[in-house]
Amino acid sequence: MSDFTIENLRGVEDSAPKFGFDEIQEARFARGALDADATGLSYHRLKPGRRQGFGHRHVDAEEVYVVLSGSGRIRLGDEIREITALDAIRVAPDVVRAFEGGPDGLELIAFGPHHDGDGELLPDFWPADPGT
Repeated sequence: MSDFTIENLRGVEDSAPKFGFDEIQEARFARGALDADATGLSYHRLKPGRRQGFGHRHVDAEEVYVVLSGSGRIRLGDEIREITALDAIRVAPDVVRAFEGGPDGLELIAFGPHHDGDGELLPDFWPADPGT
């Protein structure tokens, strides 16, 4: 293994179609492509007006999200916040979170420490119908 890896995130496999979420978003998990041992990194692009199909939380991993472009909302537990380009959002492990794309969609990066088996998905966290 090399001391560094350079990978264009658009070239990383989009996992959304495998799980039936391709109408909502792209989800590209780059840890493997980067040969990273301890760091998780992913690229997400939500389509305009679409919400992620589930929320998630962790046991140990604190995550940071950086909005690259667009705007939208993030639900953090019971709180919903507006977000826009270059907002950086730190989320403690046990806070359930999910995103919604605004009128131009939402493009963001997520990163933090990787712990195998650390994530929990919550499919009914945020209803699929925006505006609720």
